[in-house]
Amino acid sequence: MEELRLQTPVQAGKSRIRLSVSDRTVLLGSCFADNIGERMRALGMDVLVNPFGTLYNPVSICNSVARLSSGAPFTVKDCVEMGSGAGLVCSFSHHTSFARPTAGEFLENANSALAKASEAWKAAGKVIITLGTAWCFESVRTGEIVSNCLKIDAKEFRRRRLDAGEVTSVLKSLVRRFPEKEFIFTVSPVRHLKDGAHGNQLSKATLLLAADCVVRAFPDRAEYFPAYEIVMDELRDYRFYAPDMIHLSEQATGHIWARFAEWAIPETEFPELERRRRELAAASHRPHFLNK
Repeated sequence: MEELRLQTPVQAGKSRIRLSVSDRTVLLGSCFADNIGERMRALGMDVLVNPFGTLYNPVSICNSVARLSSGAPFTVKDCVEMGSGAGLVCSFSHHTSFARPTAGEFLENANSALAKASEAWKAAGKVIITLGTAWCFESVRTGEIVSNCLKIDAKEFRRRRLDAGEVTSVLKSLVRRFPEKEFIFTVSPVRHLKDGAHGNQLSKATLLLAADCVVRAFPDRAEYFPAYEIVMDELRDYRFYAPDMIHLSEQATGHIWARFAEWAIPETEFPELERRRRELAAASHRPHFLNK
């Protein structure tokens, strides 16, 4: 009897860029980068994960790298009062989790975090970038592409979709600027349905085309991991999604992490990862009075 196949396996092969448990790695991009980064951190890997908060579009990701590289402190010019009566101050470079009641408090927190993150960036040899969407918001006043609109009135921004040429250009510039680092690109499998189903597909296609161009331009220092394809083909079932039917379930994230580890981490390091995983599992089941 012919075997019943319930999946379309995605053949990823092995990465040319090997990710060791001893590497210093920076992860930037969408919430998918947060999920994978937290799994790496839990296993004791040396990671810096989204030091400015979650980032979605390629330009904002590249702008954050420029700030990490320069280490230039944020100033009063960067401070923005959030909208919707929030009574908080943040910047267009940060997630709102960085917002504080006053500009002074915001700058103290943001610059303290930046100093640590900048050192981690300079020490890192590997960079994992997860591209979320090609849609972006530009400030009408300055033309700046912002990472976060900070609940400010929509009329203050122009919304547009970056084209494949723009995305390719900024990502190539990023890889070219840091010849000492190796880059792994992924496209987030999380859909952005506020753009509509067709708009989301156009956005993902733009990112996929750009990532492919960059990897072909830098074959020795850039790789692509097919996270998007694994979800679309191997996990084509809503049981692998969170209740909002957009984000991934814990099971799905775990599956992609396992595929990523198999793809990127040398087999000789699997025993060490397994040892760490067992220690983590044991620690999570200790009596509450031991969890200090």
